[in-house]
Amino acid sequence: MCPLPPSDGARRRRQPWIPAIAGMTSLNLTLAFEPSTLHSMQDSKQLPNFASDNWAPAHPEVMDALLRANNGPVPSYGGDPYTQEAEALIKQNFGSTAQPFFVFTGTGANVLSLESCVHPYEAIICSDTAHIYTSEWGAVERMTGSKILAIHAPDGKLTASGVAEMIPIQDGHARARPGVVSLTQATEYGTIYTPDEVSAISHVARERGLYVHMDGARLANAAASLGLSLREVSTDCGVDVLSFGGTKNGAFCAEAIVFMNDHLARDFVLRRKQAMQLASKLRFMSVQFTALLTNELWLRNARHANAMARRLSEGLAAIPGVTITQKVEANEVFVAVPERAIRQLGEIASLHVWNEAESELRLVCSFQTTGEEVDGFVARAAKIAVA
Repeated sequence: MCPLPPSDGARRRRQPWIPAIAGMTSLNLTLAFEPSTLHSMQDSKQLPNFASDNWAPAHPEVMDALLRANNGPVPSYGGDPYTQEAEALIKQNFGSTAQPFFVFTGTGANVLSLESCVHPYEAIICSDTAHIYTSEWGAVERMTGSKILAIHAPDGKLTASGVAEMIPIQDGHARARPGVVSLTQATEYGTIYTPDEVSAISHVARERGLYVHMDGARLANAAASLGLSLREVSTDCGVDVLSFGGTKNGAFCAEAIVFMNDHLARDFVLRRKQAMQLASKLRFMSVQFTALLTNELWLRNARHANAMARRLSEGLAAIPGVTITQKVEANEVFVAVPERAIRQLGEIASLHVWNEAESELRLVCSFQTTGEEVDGFVARAAKIAVA
């Protein structure tokens, strides 16, 4: 027998935002589901998008690749030539020992990567701004059973010394024993680890018996900014397993887990299936990575997004009362604006309020962002800020 639904009062206590939905405007309705995103659902197609690179469509070259793959029957579950081609390209870019597996979502990539590294009684070290800690609704902790140990990182970056301090010299019964360090490249603040910084953290982790995971949702932007290859910012720095992002770089419903450690990759085919992250028509995911890794589309997309972010930050920095709050090293701009200006800015572009108390916005550029959009937004923002 199915249980009775909770009473209205119980439902309100469990989900306090539900009664507020009735009668909302499109803007307010969006805020109910995404409290930190300002835009009008009706007008979002006309507004410049600085809310997220997730909002951008798939790149035309990715769509062309999908159409080419949509031709006749091929074996399912990765036994097709399209997936084999994509796997070969990933090995070319990350090293011959790299073992790639394609999944649907970034959260799925992070969860399965980390699950491969830890037992439920071990902990996960990350920064206090890491996506796995702040934005995935506890998915990692629920699915791995592992506690997350977050380190305060004002610029989003962990340090080797900070990681070392989180690892107890001797195991005890009162403190969780870490099993993996998770880095985000580029970080949630748009800052970038240098190869030396990642290598130093990897060295500390390896000395203490920990694995290193990299959340590379914006790895392309980091590599483009550093002028290095994908391998040089991951494999060569001692990373054991990578969540290699496709969605933010022009793909859709396509992420890759790349193991550089044979031991961690053992039986992963079975675990991916059990976690419901194995697509039967896998060619439509893998062919997107073929498109991104052919003729350096990943690099072209990332360079353009990064360049638009620099252009945006330079324009905003010249406005009185506006302050850039983080280094602009990838495709994200963090900016503090007058509180009274936030609502008006949300009417001229899609925005993300990162820190409401500080009136801090996060603005993200993508491969689709144009110079005209950036310059137009800066010009209108200047009028709003000084009004």
